[in-house]
Formats: sequence, structure tokens, C-alpha cells
Amino acid sequence: MRKPLLAGLFALSCTYASAQTLTTAMNNALTGARQGSIVLLPDFLSEKIPYINYQQVVMPGPQHVIADDPEYIRVPEGIALQERVAPGAVRLYVYNVNGVTEPAKMPRKISAVIENTGNSNMQLRMQRYSSQPPSTNYYLVGKNGLADYFASKPATKVRTIKPGERVAIDAQLEKNVVTYDQLTHGFYEFTIDQPGLISVVQTDPATSGPAAVARLKGVLPSKSKSGAGRGVFGVSNYRIIAIDTLDTKDGVKELVMADGVRDPWVLGSEGSSDAVAKLSGNYGVMYNIEMKWKSTDGKGLALVTWNARGGGQWCDAMANTMVVSEGKFKPGTIQLPADQLTTGKAPEAVLVQIFKPAANGETQTIKMTWSPPGASCLPTPLVFIPVDL
Repeated sequence: MRKPLLAGLFALSCTYASAQTLTTAMNNALTGARQGSIVLLPDFLSEKIPYINYQQVVMPGPQHVIADDPEYIRVPEGIALQERVAPGAVRLYVYNVNGVTEPAKMPRKISAVIENTGNSNMQLRMQRYSSQPPSTNYYLVGKNGLADYFASKPATKVRTIKPGERVAIDAQLEKNVVTYDQLTHGFYEFTIDQPGLISVVQTDPATSGPAAVARLKGVLPSKSKSGAGRGVFGVSNYRIIAIDTLDTKDGVKELVMADGVRDPWVLGSEGSSDAVAKLSGNYGVMYNIEMKWKSTDGKGLALVTWNARGGGQWCDAMANTMVVSEGKFKPGTIQLPADQLTTGKAPEAVLVQIFKPAANGETQTIKMTWSPPGASCLPTPLVFIPVDL
């Protein structure tokens, strides 16, 4: 995953007042655009838009296990993550790349394995499932990975795993052949009723993931600078509640999450070392957002997002997927952007939704589900712009 950049500078710059002025042409471009399309807002997007203050509440959720350190697995065979999980719900995010160059570049398999470490049969039921084909297009994989996660439904089949037995969590990963520099991306949520040991392993395509885990000892050392982190983390779900009711008369405002300063990186533990682990980017964490808004001046509200870190080698593009409540467009999941893979930097903004003012001026509620987009630099602000409809 791309490491979040310059979060501290972003947080400081947002303390200044906004001088954004929406021209008639930009207003018409926003209100006439298709949902998910790119709209050009020259000299409008900046890091000086006032914050929307919010309360952040840790909500009950699954044990959050992420494998992204080492992000690039540079040995032909090795275990990149190994963590113990308790009976209950588990969210597992696999984000690893075949980085083998010695003795030569070679096709590999990257698989996720669970061992039943309990004394009785384990019942495993998949609640959410997202498995992407290996690819060097990390933006595509991250964007589609979130879309499939949001769209997935609980499985009807329950798998039984005997005590001491190891099985692949995702049969598709067992079939995939991962060539050099290709990313393996799996995003799962499942329940188990026995304690387990989860491993993410790279091996040769002819060897099963469970067989490779059985013959390997130890876990690959952390690379620390090449991934978001690994371990079991203490937060998987946040509830974000805007403190004040947003009023269109007060101008442009933005909601900023996963910046590492105002919204710190979540902590956990790393099983192989028993060290405190940091999830740089809060990837895989779900932010369930609630905002009250009203229009005392009769304006509507356009919600856009943009690549605030635009530029440089790693931050030249951004792609995301989120869930948004009803407005001008139907509620549901929207890929951002919807009509092409990525957005670049300012003046490009991506239209998420347009909310219409209530006829009687009453307060309305906006609901969203957002998660930090894999492969993109953070933060990716949500900007609320008053518009004439």
C-alpha cells in the first residue's frame, strides 16, 4: 500500500480559513455531472478548506488482521504474517506482492491459511468476500477490492475444519499464479467458533498454502518502510458523528479522516515479535459516517472527493469506492471515479452525490461508509460544496 504522505502538513494547513469561490461555470459543471465523474474546479481545491469537526467512536467489530509488511515478499518461500485469532468475527486484509528477483524472477503463489488450534471442530462461515485477480495495476485492485467487499453477502455454506487441520481461507488464491510485481489482494470477513492461527504465505504454484505453512518455521522479518503494517489491530469499525449541523450558508467544508494526526493510526500487536504494531493508513478500517445538514439559503450540497496528495512518484493518482446515502442519485456503492480508473490532482474533483435542500428547510442526515483506499496516498478528503440547483 502506498504510505500516507505529509499528513502533518495537511493537518496544519487546514486550520486556515477557506477562500474558495465557486464560479457559475463550476456550479453548472457540478450540478450537471454524472455521479462518479470527474469535474474540473480550477483554483478551488486546496488544503485550506475548513474542517468539519467530528466525534470518533470505536464500534464493536471483528478482529482486524492485515498482512502488508513485508509488502513485497522477496524470498521464493516464506510466511509474511502469522497471527492467532480468538473465536468470533475476523476481518482479514491480504495485500502482498511477489517481489522475488533472486535467484531470478519467478511465478509464485500467495495464499492465506487458517489452522484450527482448538480442541473441537471449527465452523468457518464467510460473511464478506473480495478476491481480486493478481495485477500490477494496484489502483484497479484496491478500487475493485472495496467494491466487491461492499457488494458481498454472507455465504450459505459453513466449512468444518478439524482440530490441527490447516485449510486455505480463499480457494481462489490457491489457484492464482502471481508473477513478479503483481499484487495479491484479498479482503475477507468471517466467523469462527474455535481459536485459530492465520498465516499468509508465499510459495511455488504447485505447493498448497497449507503444505507450505506446515513445512516453514518462523515469519519473515518486517520491512517497516514498505507497507502499512501487519498484525492484529484493536479497531476495525469507527462511527464518525459530525459535531455541528452543516449549513450551506457557511460555505465549503471538508471531512478529513485517516490523516495520521487528527485521526491517528490504529495500534495492535504483531504476533511473531509481540511488539506493538501500527497500521499506517488505517487500511481495512470501516468509517460509518453520520452528518446533519440544512440549507438556510436554499442551496443544495455537492459532495466531492479529490487526490489531495496529488503529484510525485507515488501520489499521482487516486481511486476509491464508498457507500453514500440518497440524494440526486440513488443510494448505494459508487466507484470514484466511475467512468475511468483514477483521478489525478487538482483541479480534478470526483462527484460523489448531490443532496437537495428540504422544502421546509428542515435538517437532513447524510450517511456514508468510507475506508482508506489501498494504493492511494492519504488523506482523501470529502468536500461539501454549497451549489445552486
